[in-house]
Amino acid sequence: MESGMPLSGGQRALIRESWQRVSGSPVQHGLVLFTRLFDLDPDLLPLFQYNCKQFASPQECLSAPEFLDHIRKVMLVIDAAVSHLENLSCLEEYLCNLGKKHQAVGVKVESFSTVGESLLYMLEKCLGAAFSPEVQEAWSKLYSAVVKAMRRGWETPPEGD
Repeated sequence: MESGMPLSGGQRALIRESWQRVSGSPVQHGLVLFTRLFDLDPDLLPLFQYNCKQFASPQECLSAPEFLDHIRKVMLVIDAAVSHLENLSCLEEYLCNLGKKHQAVGVKVESFSTVGESLLYMLEKCLGAAFSPEVQEAWSKLYSAVVKAMRRGWETPPEGD
């Protein structure tokens, strides 16, 4: 799984170091990410439904236990990518299937750019001055590689087609 240009050793180190500061509070930082996501694109809110319950507001969604579980899962996917920086290709099939699941619930591929922007926003808020242009570039490359693999889920026909 390549993003066009593989991550350099220095970029992998920047990602690991910055993630270490974020990963200790995954729900707290995930809430920053998703709050920003809903600020940027409120139309994504209806995609998050649990037991056919539609959320009236981002705040209601962000406080729902089921949504907090979703945040934990998102942060675990990021953690897996960080843990496998030397061999991202081992996550290829998992990420492709994750893409299929997102497509099945109505997520549009275009929404991933907004998620990426929200991820960078969360990292900037968490890291403060440590969020350098180099850190931003490293995370952007990693996110691009993850999204590229997930996009294959949109392109791969479902089993039986």
